[in-house]
Amino acid sequence: MSIWTDLMGHEVRQTFYDAGGVRTRAIEAGSGGRTLILLHGTGGHAEAYARNIVEHAKNFHVYALDMVGHGYSDMPEVAYHYDDYVNWLGAFLDTVGAGRVCLSGESLGAQVAQLFAIRHPDRVEKVVLNTGMMWPTNAEGRKELTDLLERSRAASGALTREAIRKRLEWLMYRPDKSVTEELIDVRYQIYMQPGRAAVIRKIAEASISGALALEAGKHYCDPEFLRRCRCPALVLWTRHNPGQSIPVAEAGMKHITNGRMVIMENSAHWPQWEESELFNRVHLEFLKSNG
Repeated sequence: MSIWTDLMGHEVRQTFYDAGGVRTRAIEAGSGGRTLILLHGTGGHAEAYARNIVEHAKNFHVYALDMVGHGYSDMPEVAYHYDDYVNWLGAFLDTVGAGRVCLSGESLGAQVAQLFAIRHPDRVEKVVLNTGMMWPTNAEGRKELTDLLERSRAASGALTREAIRKRLEWLMYRPDKSVTEELIDVRYQIYMQPGRAAVIRKIAEASISGALALEAGKHYCDPEFLRRCRCPALVLWTRHNPGQSIPVAEAGMKHITNGRMVIMENSAHWPQWEESELFNRVHLEFLKSNG
């Protein structure tokens, strides 16, 4: 199985859009009346959803995006804080003429989706928080995030395949099976672009270090603030999620007004990749449901 075999035989296209001056790459498929935006995590890229795009394109116009600063999208001189992602996402939706959309984000992408849904309730139909949410972690989670930060620094510093492999292994429950040579190749080629590694390091420092700072981002974790997300929300977690365990997610769930939770058993931080068939079924059931 490869990324190409997941996509071949279907009308899938790589497209670039101007999102408020940020050239943004999308892997795009489908032409349904509803729009689904897929957002990857810190240091990631649209290929994170290679195993999900085709199945969802049967019901949605799907855009798997390289978020600003990531993949093959532009790298503007910004701080890469939440506001930068939210503003960029709004500009992208304006560019493609999307009305109300479904947002599904993984890790950092989940936090961006959650914040966008809070700030722009008129633009979001449903939201999926995949292995990430705006809620502080515990001591074990901080230890795991510290490990992630070190791996991210190495991957964006040494620029070796082995450093990339170790960074990708953090995402997986079964890295021996799930971290393919092709996936390493994809991320290695992305990081080898001129100037990209330095921006990826800046992004990792902003997002992971921010999550580690106990006093940082209190506003974003305020229960009253989080309850402003009124649209239906699916909290899609895993038994082996590093950084934010199930008890952490359950604590955050208490402040999501219209949420439900599903726990997947055989994946870590990338359930959409490691358990793609189950992910697709659960994800689509939620997105297609009436509530």
